[in-house]
Amino acid sequence: MPSPEVVTVETDFLILGGGMAACGAAVEAAYWAKQNGLKVTLVDKAAVDRSGAVAMGLSAINQYVGLRDGANSVHDYVNYVRNDLMGVTREDLVANIARHVDSSVHLFEKWGLPIWKDEGGKYVHEGRWQLMINGESYKVVVAEAAKNALLQSGVGEIFERIFIVGPLLDGDRCAGALGFSVRENKVYVFKAKATLVAMGGAVHVFKPRSSGEGMGRAWYPLWNAGSSAYFTLKAGAEMTCQEVRFIPVRFKDAYGPVGAWFLLFKSRATNAMGGNYMIERQPELEKWGPYGRVKPVPANLRNYLGMLDVLEGKGPLYMRTEEAMKKLADQYKDDPKAYQKKMKELESEAWEDFLDMTVSQAILWAATNVQPEDKSSEIAAAEPYFIGSHSGASGAWVSGPEDIQTSKTKSDYFWGYANMSTVKGLFCAGDASGASSHKFSSGSHAEGRIAAKAAIKYIVDNNNLPKTDQAEIDKAVAEMMKPLDTFTQNQNVSTDEDLNPNYIKPRAFMYRMQKIMDEYAGGVTAQFTTNKPMLERALELLAFLKEDAEKLAASNLHELMRCWENVHRMWQAEAHVRTMLFRNETRWPGYYFRADMPTLDEENWHVFANCRCDPKSGEWQMTKRPILHVFEQPTA
Repeated sequence: MPSPEVVTVETDFLILGGGMAACGAAVEAAYWAKQNGLKVTLVDKAAVDRSGAVAMGLSAINQYVGLRDGANSVHDYVNYVRNDLMGVTREDLVANIARHVDSSVHLFEKWGLPIWKDEGGKYVHEGRWQLMINGESYKVVVAEAAKNALLQSGVGEIFERIFIVGPLLDGDRCAGALGFSVRENKVYVFKAKATLVAMGGAVHVFKPRSSGEGMGRAWYPLWNAGSSAYFTLKAGAEMTCQEVRFIPVRFKDAYGPVGAWFLLFKSRATNAMGGNYMIERQPELEKWGPYGRVKPVPANLRNYLGMLDVLEGKGPLYMRTEEAMKKLADQYKDDPKAYQKKMKELESEAWEDFLDMTVSQAILWAATNVQPEDKSSEIAAAEPYFIGSHSGASGAWVSGPEDIQTSKTKSDYFWGYANMSTVKGLFCAGDASGASSHKFSSGSHAEGRIAAKAAIKYIVDNNNLPKTDQAEIDKAVAEMMKPLDTFTQNQNVSTDEDLNPNYIKPRAFMYRMQKIMDEYAGGVTAQFTTNKPMLERALELLAFLKEDAEKLAASNLHELMRCWENVHRMWQAEAHVRTMLFRNETRWPGYYFRADMPTLDEENWHVFANCRCDPKSGEWQMTKRPILHVFEQPTA
């Protein structure tokens, strides 16, 4: 392949990503940029209409506080999030999102998203914090608003199908990003005064439970490759909660979400013998301090009780769909016609739940002759994901808002601009920001708005383009395109381009990484269990993997993207292993279990476990950060 064309783009505010957080940032940034005569550039590796975690759609908005109805308070939501994460939460960040998220939801409805309403015109809740929606086109609706805000205001531009590899730096300030087109032989150098990272979390770091053709059936989108974590780590940003991976229980094999069944249909999950592990294993919860006594039970502990049944040979686990549907319809049992009508409504809702967001689950039901009103379906714990917006918490350590801080929290949690990382001019939102769980799609959109407004303020205060070294850019471009050269130079050494003594292709590299993580870092095969010797062995093998990453090869631009996606995953993997090794306790059984340190240690480890990789030396530093409260009487 000939040398690529190098395209340089200068802008004021650079948004990296096209998901919910990036779309929220685009809407907010467009408004404030126009007020200040600034330019906004959004770059996405996909197409914004169907980019990000809700690309396929969603059947519910999972964060809606309901402040205007007075049903809940910001404090209520902070309590819920803190309890679910076993006490490890940045209350200032969670509160900031919670006080703004409802306005994002109201915007979605204004833009055309159908939200379920009852006969009185009130929103239909799936649970306390969730709203039911007809959400197959959820992302399309939100993306259209973001594109209109940027393009119709005259302040913005959008680049699609551009894969961002890494950051540009000016000392301790972010100066932009480098990437390449996955459609054309072009390299892009984006120079910016402030940059927002919103490129999602990470999937396929661990070997998936479903193998072969099913490997793509990740509940969290498989195109999320750890780019946010890689970018922030390579920039030298401090990271937090890198040990907190999320393991969702999902309908087995097709990864259909279970939330609607538990919350809307009021279904039970049982073992194969019909035992309800949430009731039968309730005494186990007492071992996990105050977090075992809160309601709702934290997600990881719910996982753990089911896993104990499986380990005792009581599997598989089942979602009792037929029981739940019959129970809901039984209120009409004295009227046969009304009963049949209600059953038809429930059947429709059951299928629509998956057709809105996980079509593969509906296909699997059809292929295996499952009618949910007649037959239970298997559920199982999925492989680990890295996601800061759901029940995980991994991401960058970012500044909170100034007005929420107390005299006790301000020096630790605030350093000038909301959602700015420890690197100047580098902002994070969505899955890129850590320690602020349970923001989901709506909260990520709100956080994108928060970060964008703060970033524009930063630019107004620091209105100069950072310096960049052309020699360093040329060096980075050569490194970025190296896998193409490696393939070209060595492709004739073997008769099969996928097997070559002089290089490794991205798929083989990914399998090797997944095997390391699965076996040594507590994946599905290891029953989510690890210990110090296993984690040390994982680091040893990851070091070999990092050496061999220099020999990654790509035969085309698509494979070049796959090469760099796996480098990004590898960095996420290392951050995860190092932080699990650093935290000497088991705090999230059901997400992972340290067999050598199997209990909660509130005295020593009621803290954030943070890490940083020095961008010049490559050395890792591990740090404890205090958990501080912005509310006077936290409940846990």
